[in-house]
Amino acid sequence: MPPKYSGKCHCGDVTYVANGAPKIIAKCHCNECRRLSGTGHTIGAMFRISDVTIKGKLSKYKYVSAMNSEVTKAFCSNCGSPVYGANTRLPDHLTISLGTMDEANGLNVEVVIFERDKQKWDCVAPGTPSFETQPDWKPTV
Repeated sequence: MPPKYSGKCHCGDVTYVANGAPKIIAKCHCNECRRLSGTGHTIGAMFRISDVTIKGKLSKYKYVSAMNSEVTKAFCSNCGSPVYGANTRLPDHLTISLGTMDEANGLNVEVVIFERDKQKWDCVAPGTPSFETQPDWKPTV
């Protein structure tokens, strides 16, 4: 039976269920993620959009990335918790903020991106594959 991951925002107004294993779990240190999260990075689990059901009122913020793609960050309209990110480079996928999952044991960061923007006080686990910027990668179906 495929795994199922549920989660919610801080106030519980937004809930979700993601079916199946994530395509990848990435830690991003880009300046946008750092500023939008208020920390040194974001950590997200990527799923096919068709495998995720989200309930509740989300607000969205969009911007154009350095790679000229449109990035959408979705967050709870009430408490502001970041719920997911999406990118037009991967239109069939979204990346759920790992910290919103009810149970994320067994899920580990598989790759670090935008390591060039990493703050000195933020840590990367030894041996984790890292890229200076965004690698030219697309998930397999």
